[in-house]
This record gives sequence, structure tokens and C-alpha cells, in this order.
Amino acid sequence: MSAAAVNTARITYEIRSYFRAPDAVFFTFLFPIIMLALFSVAFSSAPDIRAGTASVDYATYYLPGLVATGFLLSGTQSLGVDIATERSDGTLKRLGGTPLPVLSYFIGKIGMVLVTTIIQTALLIGIASIVFGVDLPTDPVKWARFAGIMLLGIATACVLGIAISALPREGRRATATIVPVVLVLQFISGVYLPFTQLPTWLQNVASVFPLRWMASGMRSVFLPDAFASAEPGGTWQLGLGTLVLVAWLVLGTVACMLTFRWNRKDS
Repeated sequence: MSAAAVNTARITYEIRSYFRAPDAVFFTFLFPIIMLALFSVAFSSAPDIRAGTASVDYATYYLPGLVATGFLLSGTQSLGVDIATERSDGTLKRLGGTPLPVLSYFIGKIGMVLVTTIIQTALLIGIASIVFGVDLPTDPVKWARFAGIMLLGIATACVLGIAISALPREGRRATATIVPVVLVLQFISGVYLPFTQLPTWLQNVASVFPLRWMASGMRSVFLPDAFASAEPGGTWQLGLGTLVLVAWLVLGTVACMLTFRWNRKDS
């Protein structure tokens, strides 16, 4: 088989495996959609959220953070748990004894994340618009920004997922090791709580990690420009956010190269 055929076969295999795992589908694919529905219904009678002269309902306010959360769930959480489990149950060791290149293995995983995240994001935005009446941007510049942040966010989340998969000592501990980290990041990165309402020191901690910047980048796409005043410094800080994501992408790639192996070194 050609390299392209091998890579396509791996992506297809990974996508099928993903949707055959009910826990992965629920906790990564459907989770942002469920949370959007929950918040939208729970706060349906609450006054709109205001910033300056603009106001939005709760469905519109929570949509950007949940879009960004989907990148982290599908990339970092899903890949981290999946690869750690495959290393523990011997799948990686068996693959290491086949002609499958390591690069094709990674392409299969990252391709699966890209495809599933695009589908997840499309569903999330579609439900937000059709069911909850969220007004979507009409400016092509904002959609171009959306595509750029999405691709950079997915790439960063994927390399961090591959890198963090080396932490659990056993596959059965992967969920307990990785999921709490992802959950804490959601709460301190402005996904569920207004970011500027957090203590300054907690904002500084969150600003070290990529989810805070993915969430603020998505807010710059889906929220009125007046909501930039609710961000630290009163601006979206898109340039700084891009630099932070690129830095994590580089660090994550280096960590993958240093830590990934078909089986644990101590096994």
C-alpha cells in the first residue's frame, strides 16, 4: 500500500473505533452540545448578559467557550486516554511489530480528531442557531479567524494529548489522570464563568494554558465587539493568544518526540 492509502486506512479505522466507544462519544463528542442545551434551558428566563452597549442571551454567551472546549476534549482528553489505554493493553506494542510507520499512527489519530471535531463543531453551532436562536456572524473576516483558531487549537490539543498520554502508569488510570486536568482548565479558562470575575492570580495561571486563549479567540468571533471590554486589558489579545498556542504546539511536539514509544520503557 502507498503511504497515502495507509494513512487513509488508519484515519478511517480510528473514526470507526471512536464512534463505537459510547463513553468517548458521550464525554467528548456530545458533551459540549449537552452543556449548551443545559445552560440555555436553565437560564432561558434570565436577563441577557450585557457588556457596554451590547447584550446577548446565555446560549450565545456560552457557545464560544464550548466550541473551544470541544477542541480540548477531542484532542487532549480523547487522545490522551486512548493512547494511554492502547499502550497499557499492548496494542501499541503489537503495532510496533508491524510495518506501520509511527507517522501513520499519528496521522490516523490526528485525522480522527480533525474529522470528529469538525462534525462536532458544526452540530454545536447548528443547534445553537436553529434550536436556541443564536445569531451567527456574517462578517467573512470573523469566519476566517474562526477557521484559523480552530485549526491551530486542534493541532495544539492533539500534540498535548499525545504528550500527556505518557503520564498514566496504567490504562485504567488514564481517565482519572487526564480528565480532572481538562475539567479544571474549563472552569478557570472562562468557559463556564466570566474570566474577569476570577481572582487575578487564577487568571494568570489560566493564561499560561491554551484553553483560555482558544475560548477568548472564539468569543471574538461569536460575541459583539463590545464584549472585548470584558476581557483582561479590554481587548481580545488575539496576537498574544496566537503566540501562546504556537508555543504550546512547539512544546507539545517536542514532548511527543521525547516521550512517545510503542511500549512503556519500564514495562
